[in-house]
Amino acid sequence: MSKSKFTMLDSLSLQDFDENSELIPLMTSEDEEAIKNESLPESLPILSLRNTVLFPGVVIPITAGRDKSIQLIKDANSGSKTIGVVSQKDETVEDPSIDDIHTIGTVARILKVLKMPDGNTTVIIQGKKRFKISKIVSENPYMTANIESVLEINPNDNAEFPAILESIKDLALQIIKQSPTIPSEASFAIKNIESNSFLINFVSSNMNLPVVEKQKLLEIHDLKERALLTLKHMNVEFQRLELKNDIQSKVQNDMSQQQREYFLQQQIKTIQEELGGVSYEEEIEAMKSRATSKKWDEKVKNHFNKEIGKLQRMNPQVAEYSIQRNYLDLFLDLPWDYFSKDIFDLKRAQKILDRDHFGLDEVKRRIIEYLAVLKLRNDMKSPILCLYGPPGVGKTSLGKSIAEALGREYVRISLGGLRDEAEIRGHRKTYIGAMPGRILQSLKKAGTSNPVFVLDEIDKLSSSSQGDPSSAMLEVLDPEQNSEFYDNFLEMGYDLSKVMFVATSNSLTSIQPALLDRMEIINVTGYTTEEKVQIGKKYLLPKQIKEHGMKPVDLKIAQPQLEKIVEGYTRESGVRGLEKQIAKMVRFAAKNIAMENKYDVKVTNEAIIDVLGSPKLERNKYENNDVAGVVTGLAWTRVGGDILFIESILSKGKGNLNITGNLGKVMKESATIAMEYIKSNADLYDIDVSVFENYNVHIHVPEGATPKDGPSAGITMLTSLVSLFTQKKIKKSLAMTGEITLRGKVLPVGGIKEKILAAKRAKIKEIILSKENKSDIDEINCSYLKGLKFHFVTEMSEVIDLAITDQKVKYAKSL
Repeated sequence: MSKSKFTMLDSLSLQDFDENSELIPLMTSEDEEAIKNESLPESLPILSLRNTVLFPGVVIPITAGRDKSIQLIKDANSGSKTIGVVSQKDETVEDPSIDDIHTIGTVARILKVLKMPDGNTTVIIQGKKRFKISKIVSENPYMTANIESVLEINPNDNAEFPAILESIKDLALQIIKQSPTIPSEASFAIKNIESNSFLINFVSSNMNLPVVEKQKLLEIHDLKERALLTLKHMNVEFQRLELKNDIQSKVQNDMSQQQREYFLQQQIKTIQEELGGVSYEEEIEAMKSRATSKKWDEKVKNHFNKEIGKLQRMNPQVAEYSIQRNYLDLFLDLPWDYFSKDIFDLKRAQKILDRDHFGLDEVKRRIIEYLAVLKLRNDMKSPILCLYGPPGVGKTSLGKSIAEALGREYVRISLGGLRDEAEIRGHRKTYIGAMPGRILQSLKKAGTSNPVFVLDEIDKLSSSSQGDPSSAMLEVLDPEQNSEFYDNFLEMGYDLSKVMFVATSNSLTSIQPALLDRMEIINVTGYTTEEKVQIGKKYLLPKQIKEHGMKPVDLKIAQPQLEKIVEGYTRESGVRGLEKQIAKMVRFAAKNIAMENKYDVKVTNEAIIDVLGSPKLERNKYENNDVAGVVTGLAWTRVGGDILFIESILSKGKGNLNITGNLGKVMKESATIAMEYIKSNADLYDIDVSVFENYNVHIHVPEGATPKDGPSAGITMLTSLVSLFTQKKIKKSLAMTGEITLRGKVLPVGGIKEKILAAKRAKIKEIILSKENKSDIDEINCSYLKGLKFHFVTEMSEVIDLAITDQKVKYAKSL
């Protein structure tokens, strides 16, 4: 039922309605009876209505805008006040004829005429009786027609009719209650209607029905049928109203929650602005502004726009909001397709590398080669280098020098102890506290997509239940894959192909083979004593003097004193320990300067002992050859090369072989092979075979607390046993290294450079090596080999000929 119609509820009139009255009372049964008994005039002026139907007894306001309609109302109001009202078939027709109007209408009485400010005329009319147009009398100045009455069947004797009326009344009250647009006072009007026909007409007039449907109701002669059809339309309207109210109730609840959140967000926004913070909307706008300056391809751009749309629709109070914001911040902070310009000055690059690092010629050569190719091609994929060598030789610091030489940014991550795959590939952003992996974090920090990236201690990666980081590194370090490196947090491929990765490692054994295969291995060997002295003089001493706030004139350490510090107080391949000892000497001078004590600016050997104490790490030096069975061997350790002594003695017994010195399985096997070879070839060396049955042999390698293993002491053990059984001297100032076989062959071994440096430090003059190790000697700088003589052999008999002299040892045993 429409609100506009119920506003006229108080406008129903009695027959003796006073035109000046402000209230129009409801029609009573007496009024209905009086109207029923009135006779219709023969002809009436016909007023056509565009969009409504007038029912008997109902009062409605009508606005007349057409000239004919205004003239009709004016004439009727000054005369009998009675007119005929019909509905138009088509409301768009301006000047309707008999064919454009319905033939059945309602006789109406003009109750009141009002002149509107806009020039229109509003007239309040009340329906009386239905009529039918029989003939048009005239059409000017307005339509006039002859009319005849329409019979109305009133089923007063029907038992169903009161029940139908009661249903209409009850349903009308429910509709009034459910509808938010109908005033509650309308229910009082419904309850106070006494006339049956007026109740039906009143409800029919006020229902939300099209004009066609209302006209059908008006044309029904049987009041019961009209009541049933009215009840049917009311049921449909009531169901529609209930459904509408249910939907509105649900929407209202959602809206209430949204409005509450909106008001809270507005309050937070106001508080943030008062405190000088940035509102969420401003943050999003700032992100969009930054995005316009990014060098993104279409795929990345579309993905960013999609994700920032999600952020705009998200409630800022939920936990996912901060993750989404961090995600978009990462997109904006990553240096997509931004590359620093390389400096192609090869001579400058060589100077920088030589300035910062002494030696390391192979590494420097490889960097200069890469720079030369890059200069020619300009789009070459960066190499993936692995600097492998002992601690303290400058592998990590070399990365900084490479970056400066190339003119690139420098980033470094330490992989030591890393055991979570997510540290490399990042976490999925569905988790609270999710972050990108350290690869992308470092690139974000660098600000370019082609930095020098140092992966420090790659051999110390471990694995756990969180995954295997070394397997995740396979994608990072594969030139064929890393152009689309997938980070779980970023959820997109990122190009790492222009990044120059430099990995460092102390050992290759703990790196998985697949990862090792992806890297270009460069062996960074230990420094010789001469190199350490030069490094101490050119780099370490000036650095420590500067760090301690002193001047170069405040302390001078000459080359002999530096050599004493290197050999007496350090035992390493690198120079970290040397730097610490030099720092002690500098602090000693700094203390004297601060206390204004006199001290010798030129450091002497005595001053070294006073500051550093007595030498604790004197290297093993070559010992004399007076004892049978003592031979000098060469060994490789993690801190460089060293010499070791193989000792063997005979004692009365049953031919048992004992081996001591904390030796590994391979080294013990070498001793057994040497012993069996000598037994098999005793005649070659003039050894009495009865010695093997009457004497026990004991082989020992000193420094029993230090574990030792490997096959390289094979020829040393063989020489020791031959010397023992023949009681002959070993050649003076001789050392050796090599693996042996039961056939008497000498096989090559590794760590040659470190072993050669150790031999030189120990004052060794001659070295026996496998012939296949000659290529290793050729790669060593000639200056390191000065004063050394090499013997390259293939057979064990050659080793014995070179190492064993014809001279008996002092106090030789008679076997």
